Amino acid sequence: MVTMRDVAQRANVSIATVSFVINGTKRVAPETRARIEAAIEELNYRRNVVARALASSRTRILALLHPDLESRANATVIQFVMGAAHGARERGYDLVLWPVNDDEQMSHLLAGGLVDGALLMEVQIRDSRVERLLASRVPFALIGRTEDDDLPYVDIDFATTIDQAVAHLRSFGHERIALVTQVTKGNEPGRIRRVESAYLAAIAPLGGPPAVIAVEGTSAGGREAARVLGAEFQEATAVILVNEGASAGLVKGVRALGRSIPDDLSVISAATTRELGEMIEPALTVMAAPAPRLGRLAADALIDQLEGVQDAPPHLLIPCTLVPGQSVGPARR
Repeated sequence: MVTMRDVAQRANVSIATVSFVINGTKRVAPETRARIEAAIEELNYRRNVVARALASSRTRILALLHPDLESRANATVIQFVMGAAHGARERGYDLVLWPVNDDEQMSHLLAGGLVDGALLMEVQIRDSRVERLLASRVPFALIGRTEDDDLPYVDIDFATTIDQAVAHLRSFGHERIALVTQVTKGNEPGRIRRVESAYLAAIAPLGGPPAVIAVEGTSAGGREAARVLGAEFQEATAVILVNEGASAGLVKGVRALGRSIPDDLSVISAATTRELGEMIEPALTVMAAPAPRLGRLAADALIDQLEGVQDAPPHLLIPCTLVPGQSVGPARR
């Protein structure tokens, strides 16, 4: 097996200098770094994570905790994960996915110093994982928010996102706008509450009653949302969908009822990906989530804590970006 000593000999430097480059613990001259990196590549050297952890009392491994990994991850979740993974790798850390749905799984994570810190996704208003991490003093950052705004977090700015979606629909004459969200089990994810609050505030000036439909994040859930729209909210001429998994089902369900998008119903899919909007016919107008950027920022926030370069916990909100498609048109008269 290739060792650090072998790399040092090939690059004609000390073992300590190789360690500085591999672990990012000290600045090394660019030309020296280049020789070491070339030697690592030529020798196919792989870091021994266990030995590194024993020597430094740190593993340089971060855990990304997501309670729903047993179900199918949607495209936006994958973008969050990949953004965090790339951000961690750029700073010399590795990211592992850790499905945590109960206290026993959380205990395994926290025992024995397996990870240096944790990132949390699908953050709930009252999240028991946060309480466990605070008690254990394991550094962490949130992708999402609890009710405690003093914790370090990055999140989608749902208030601005929903405001912009409503404004876009109003520019086409829509005044009866429905909201489709995702049904939740147990404690409520913070994003659902913030989306609904933003929707109620944005449509208040329109004077009409709210129309909020919560369904499963599946194609069947989307078809159910279309059925409820047709049966209970026939006056709605537009819908904002914040349920990525239900997107295709909603469009199919509307079509099955003999209605047309956008002639009879305009649709905006929010907090999703550009690519998903393009995969559906007609191509959906979307509010594209800044998932890759937020994933990287979350990793940076956690690593800054670990490396002591953070003055105050970050509180970063970034809105989604409107990407027009073919699913929004003038309101029917």
